[in-house]
Amino acid sequence: MSTRIRLADVAQTRSGDKADLANIALFAPTDAMYAAIVREVTPERVKKLFGRFVKGEVERYEVPNVRALNFVLHQALDGGGARSLRSDPLGKSYGSLLLRLEIDVEDDELADVPQPERPSPR
Repeated sequence: MSTRIRLADVAQTRSGDKADLANIALFAPTDAMYAAIVREVTPERVKKLFGRFVKGEVERYEVPNVRALNFVLHQALDGGGARSLRSDPLGKSYGSLLLRLEIDVEDDELADVPQPERPSPR
């Protein structure tokens, strides 16, 4: 059975920038979830998610030994931090936006994913 989830529920990111490029590394917790993320998180979907903020291409690099995808977003910072008139022109916040992407996963792909600890109610 297939379930739609947000990446934030199963993955982690780290992002940054240099000049007019943004870089986002997306990490999966298990091999099965890595396979699902490789299948679901394509450069085309990432470009669509970022919409008008990314004017250039989106490149994806697979890094299976650490269960990661690395995305390079070209022309993503309106000229770069020093040139941009955006209120937050830096790529450090782009990882949070990527975690909002929803993907379809099979139940067996979710089986071994650790559940986040939640504070107990008082």
